[in-house]
Amino acid sequence: MPRSRRFVLSTLAVALVIAVGVAVAAVVLAAGARPQVTGMTLDQPVPNLSLTDQHGRTVSLADLRGRVVVIYPFLTACHEVCPMTTAAFVQMSDAIRRAGVGERVALLEVSVDPDRDTPKRLAAYADLVSADWTMLTGSADQLRRFWTFFGVYYSKTDIDKPAPIDWYTHEPETFDVAHTQALIFIDADGHERILLVGTADVGGALPSALAGMLNETGRSALAHPQAPWTVQQALDNVGALLGRRIPAS
Repeated sequence: MPRSRRFVLSTLAVALVIAVGVAVAAVVLAAGARPQVTGMTLDQPVPNLSLTDQHGRTVSLADLRGRVVVIYPFLTACHEVCPMTTAAFVQMSDAIRRAGVGERVALLEVSVDPDRDTPKRLAAYADLVSADWTMLTGSADQLRRFWTFFGVYYSKTDIDKPAPIDWYTHEPETFDVAHTQALIFIDADGHERILLVGTADVGGALPSALAGMLNETGRSALAHPQAPWTVQQALDNVGALLGRRIPAS
């Protein structure tokens, strides 16, 4: 074989070895960088459930295929734990945007209070807390079907006395809604993959609009959350489904 050809082939062989080594190293680094999941892992397809957003538009879970979806059950009249999760969503939304994956993730707060949470009320709540994500509501039957699939419990309960004044109507509230505290993570293929149960730990501080909603029980939960999860843990769950880490802001 001519010397020049041997040199070319030798050079190509070295380049191939280097390229393979770089590729293997990249795979190892990527695997090592994959975030750790917090919560129960699942793999069940989600039906095409439809609800109404704060702008009065119909939104179905099928519309969100191709995105990682995070769902939280809440009500806009909550005085205990929902304000902490809303605050966590503010931080998560900011981190997701900074990471450049905003088009690949959808955050949803979905009501458990069909009697009060109209689209107009959801829109007012979104303005109040500076939310840039989707909030959903529906009829009693729609929400029952939605939450039954995900195994989320909710029920009307008596209100504490003296009754708090509703931030939206400025009238005394007449009931509360107890509900499961959980984050639900759906992958881009429309499968429920992670269930994280507990209370958001936001470091004991809330924006003033959310802090003003808390009652005594809520202030205690803010200071000492039960079964706490952090914003970074929630982001790591999202990142595990995206295949990359999203640092908290």
